[in-house]
Amino acid sequence: MMKKYKLAAAFALIAFASLTWSFKEDLFLVSKNLDIFASLYKEININYVDETNPSDLMRTGIDAMLDGLDPYTEYVPESEIEDYKLKYVSTQYGGIGASTLFIEGKLFVNEVSQGYPADKEGVKPGDQIVKINTNEVKGKDRNQISQLLRGPKGSSVDLLVIRDGAVISKKLTREEIKQPNVSYSGMTDNNIAYIRLDKFLENSAQEVREAAVALNKQQPKGMILDLRYNGGGILQEAVKIVNLFINKDITVVTQKGRNPQKTVTYKTYSDPLLPQMPLVVLVGGSSASASEIVAGALQDLDRAIVVGQRSYGKGLVQQTFNLPYNSLVKVTVAKYFTPSGRCIQALDYAHRDANGKTLKFADSVANKFNTKAGRNVYDGNGVYPDVVVANSKPSPVTISIVSKNLFFDYANDFKKKNKTIAPAESFQLSDADYNQFVSSLAGKDYSYTSRTERLLSDLRTEAEKENKLAAVKADLDDLKTKMLGAKRTDLLTYKHEIKKVLETQIVSRYYYDKGRVIQAFQYDKELAAAKSLLVNSTKMLAILKGEGEYKIIGNPTKTVTAAAVEN
Repeated sequence: MMKKYKLAAAFALIAFASLTWSFKEDLFLVSKNLDIFASLYKEININYVDETNPSDLMRTGIDAMLDGLDPYTEYVPESEIEDYKLKYVSTQYGGIGASTLFIEGKLFVNEVSQGYPADKEGVKPGDQIVKINTNEVKGKDRNQISQLLRGPKGSSVDLLVIRDGAVISKKLTREEIKQPNVSYSGMTDNNIAYIRLDKFLENSAQEVREAAVALNKQQPKGMILDLRYNGGGILQEAVKIVNLFINKDITVVTQKGRNPQKTVTYKTYSDPLLPQMPLVVLVGGSSASASEIVAGALQDLDRAIVVGQRSYGKGLVQQTFNLPYNSLVKVTVAKYFTPSGRCIQALDYAHRDANGKTLKFADSVANKFNTKAGRNVYDGNGVYPDVVVANSKPSPVTISIVSKNLFFDYANDFKKKNKTIAPAESFQLSDADYNQFVSSLAGKDYSYTSRTERLLSDLRTEAEKENKLAAVKADLDDLKTKMLGAKRTDLLTYKHEIKKVLETQIVSRYYYDKGRVIQAFQYDKELAAAKSLLVNSTKMLAILKGEGEYKIIGNPTKTVTAAAVEN
């Protein structure tokens, strides 16, 4: 037995020595190449025949170096630090509480946040901003506009706006604008609690805890945690959120990096707040990173049922490192693994095809893992839901109307003509209102090229290449004419879809962001599926055991077992 221990120790020592040698070799190569790069950079800037810009040359070199890695490894110069912090770290900044958009080169107020300076001073969506303090807006880009509108809490900003042809001056005092991680929480019908978490920035776990405590006082039958629009954030916040529902000292996620110091296991560290609360987590294609840690951990531990569509598939962990002159670099340092041991990373950035395109891990090579109760789950390509709700993509006509801001104009006009509307939870546009919207599009460009039209164009091109166009030209022209006729009815064909988007635009003019969330509940298939589960404990238990049979929501002809849904 002693010989076995000595042999194991010897192998461990050899492995450690090998690893140490590998790192020493890496450090030598880093030092060597830094000397080469510094010398090259110096000689070019001193001796190149034409004038060079040292800053531009350096940024080009940095961008080229990072381009071969993943898109999450990025350099942040001093000039972009504040924007970086707002995007990845903090939810607070000094400002007026209004979002803007450019339409045909003009700057308009898009939406205002309730209770903040813009709202208090009567700035309205649709107002055209022509001057900020003494600065003309014309010719400035979005970053410049953002810098002009933001500033220290208590400082003032003067806006010159045009509304209905009249020029209006507004003097606003900036406040600390807080963009909450939890954008909405409340009770839905059937006495179900609902929490919508939009990001995992500072204090996100505390916000979820506070919402859960408040909702729990109403003794809900179950709780829904909505992560469908959450692109992630701080890993530790995800661990804290899982801990609200999972017992102490349970592994939530493990990150593993090439550098042994980046290999860390995160466990729950306190007693849970709601250990027995029936729980459903909503995910979709935009759910990424920390969202997938929460959904994947709760799924692996059989603590929640995951409902929706397959998540994005970002299984990478980033860490920031300070660089000279107040700049920094965000580096992917590890992959993360859920409690079952799976990594849900979808894209293989280490291997690319002949054209340099990133490859996606195929489902056929996915590895099988088991949840705590023995259900099958798989790595690669995101977290697959326990209950799949078919996702419908917006039609080309809807995308076109949104991209050309035609909803925006009508919603502003609607607000001017209607002082009040029905409560957010029941608001719907009448057929007469929709017809008015259709009429408002007369003479406006919302043209688009459908997929069928693109295929027809490709077919015409191929026929020309093969000298067969003459034989099929009449048929192609006939199909094109029929397609144009079908497009003329798209506003009627996709009325239900277009109407929903228009309603969210209008309701936000009266009830702000929260109203938009509440109003959309009427059409929310994933939310309906979650509520039906939470009032049916038998079905929930069957799914958590990998048993039972049910239909994929939105595809009533397809019936699958709970285990098959995960495959």
